[in-house]
Amino acid sequence: MLATTGAGPATSVGRLWLSDFRCLREVDIELAPGLTVLQGANGQGKSSVLEAIGWIARARSFRGVTDSMLVRAGADQAIVRAEVATSGRAQLFEAEIRVSGRNRVLCNRQPVARSRDLHGLLRVTVFAPDDLTLVKGGPAERREYVDELLAMLAARYDAARADYDRVLKQRNALLRAGVRDDEARSTLDVFDEQLVRAGAELTRGRLRLLERLVPTVAAAYASLAHDEREITATYRSDASPEPLTAADADLERVDEYLRAALARHRRAEIERGLTLVGPHRDELHLTIDGLDARHQASQGEQRTLALALRLGGHLVVRDVAGAAPVLLLDDVFSELDAQRVAALVQNLPAGQTLLTTAGQLPADVVAQHTFVVHAGHVVPARR
Repeated sequence: MLATTGAGPATSVGRLWLSDFRCLREVDIELAPGLTVLQGANGQGKSSVLEAIGWIARARSFRGVTDSMLVRAGADQAIVRAEVATSGRAQLFEAEIRVSGRNRVLCNRQPVARSRDLHGLLRVTVFAPDDLTLVKGGPAERREYVDELLAMLAARYDAARADYDRVLKQRNALLRAGVRDDEARSTLDVFDEQLVRAGAELTRGRLRLLERLVPTVAAAYASLAHDEREITATYRSDASPEPLTAADADLERVDEYLRAALARHRRAEIERGLTLVGPHRDELHLTIDGLDARHQASQGEQRTLALALRLGGHLVVRDVAGAAPVLLLDDVFSELDAQRVAALVQNLPAGQTLLTTAGQLPADVVAQHTFVVHAGHVVPARR
């Protein structure tokens, strides 16, 4: 049976108010501390409820769309308000997501200037049908997965990633414009050092996380598949001829590796007008029993590994942060066979969970609250 209580400390959402968010006109619901189910046909707004909760945690959509796409057609802004319990403390989150102009975000009635100032308010783990891209997709999918976990664990990694992305954008603009004189070369030197500083911090965070994450993912895979396999994750970077690890020698020399790589690639980067080395190009290579998971694993193995990555990440965040994230299960049962549905239900950790479905729930799933979502309205299910 899906556990829904007795999880120990956890973050959770109590009451949720939405206005003009996606197709949802007005929503006012009380969520369960355990499992809440949102039922309804496709396209009625079920996933939008989860997306709104994800926005509270990340200040962006987990579907990867721009904020303006979250505002209902014809409206100027969407409103997201929620009571969030963090370590037993109730907090009020409020946001105006605008079609144009800056969003307005408040926490306990106080303005919030940066999304990372909300670090720790609410953490979420999202299971979605397209999670298979974590395994079958390109390197960017796996980098995003690791960086999202890092951001939940420590604000400094979120800051390092933001700094890296900013410097990378500036550096690429300079390279595209051409490095033709001493002033441009001097500016490139400055960008190089800024890139090294932020990039090395981000890389060290990724390596430390992977050391803790991989055994947890392997254990989750064994629980889901009822079959122990050797799961490995190798961190490959053009900055180093050998894969990087969390060994002290690598952690201490990441700055040196990256600085030397930028020097080696400088001529090629100037010619191509593009930064060719750094964390934005690194690869997390996954294997199952020594075989490349992306190209040599079966679809069933890939699907199980994707689930294990989500579940393993959730458990690591719970253990490190001391509080379980909210689980958002977006129509995941539709993409799984009966065996994997049963395994996932049996292995989901306790805590607050929101689950969307267009069909019948597995027999082992027992909900505290069930809502029906239809044409942008969310109402309690009839008992």
